Amino acid sequence: MKPDLDDAETRFPAEGEAPPETGESPRSNVGEGPTADGVEEPAPSGAEGLVLRAVEGPALSRVDGPSIADGVERRLDPRVIQLDRTVGWIVTAVISFGLFVAGGSTLIAASSWPAGAMAAVVAIWFGVTAGLGWWLQVWPAISYRYASYIVDASGMEIREGVVWRTVTNVPRSRVQHTDVSQGPLERRFGVATLVIHTAGTDAAVVSLHGLTHETALAIRDHLLPREGPDAV
Repeated sequence: MKPDLDDAETRFPAEGEAPPETGESPRSNVGEGPTADGVEEPAPSGAEGLVLRAVEGPALSRVDGPSIADGVERRLDPRVIQLDRTVGWIVTAVISFGLFVAGGSTLIAASSWPAGAMAAVVAIWFGVTAGLGWWLQVWPAISYRYASYIVDASGMEIREGVVWRTVTNVPRSRVQHTDVSQGPLERRFGVATLVIHTAGTDAAVVSLHGLTHETALAIRDHLLPREGPDAV
């Protein structure tokens, strides 16, 4: 007896024809809420779950950058050089103006002085102004090369000084509070000053000038006192 091919073969609907009803309710999509019975359908697992996740795409998550407390020695932001040079121009102009007023008043009061003495006063004013201006323009670049800092899990270390080198260690366990300040010129150049207040009399206030504002905030958050056995 030959098998009935109509019963053995699956009949596919023709184009435009509705599919035959099988008596089964359509399956709800995963993640679109409960089914018709009011029961939340569990997410698929195994190979089916991997296929669905690949189709839906990876889940978005916030990726944080590398921690500032990595123990790497870092230099200050190079924009601090131009900031210090700008401050140097201002200081030079103020001092030069003061010397000019003082020298002019002296020359007016001592009008009977010989010409050589008057020329000496002018030469002193010019020499002080030129020397101070030159030094305040050269020194920031020299100081920058010798300034660095290290932040790790235990605290912070600051190294600075050209002739006299100083190394300041700030343990996190002794930090009471920190401040991040920005003056008008610092905001103009995008840098900030980190001020650390510690417990103790020696180096109770430690400041580091020339950080970017974002770096100063990151170090401040890392050094903030936390609850625990190490907190003061």
